[in-house]
Amino acid sequence: MVVVEASVTGFIRTILIIIGAIVALRFLGQLMIAKRNMEEERAMNERQRKFEQERSQKIKSFGKMSILGGSKKKKAQSEYMDIEDVDYEEVKE
Repeated sequence: MVVVEASVTGFIRTILIIIGAIVALRFLGQLMIAKRNMEEERAMNERQRKFEQERSQKIKSFGKMSILGGSKKKKAQSEYMDIEDVDYEEVKE
């Protein structure tokens, strides 16, 4: 049978180990929070950049008209080829 005696130095050592572990966990927690915040800020800046780019492109092309040409014109015409014209007569009462 092993007899374990409590000593003042052992008690202080245990307290210091517990305090060290708490400080280390708090430091890691703060580090992880900072990393998450940086990633969120980077994503927000990327969304803002895309928004500004799209906005400037729309402002640049505001009021301009594009005319279908080439393959786009053929594609647009082929979409309407399936529709047939229907004549109508006026109904008089």
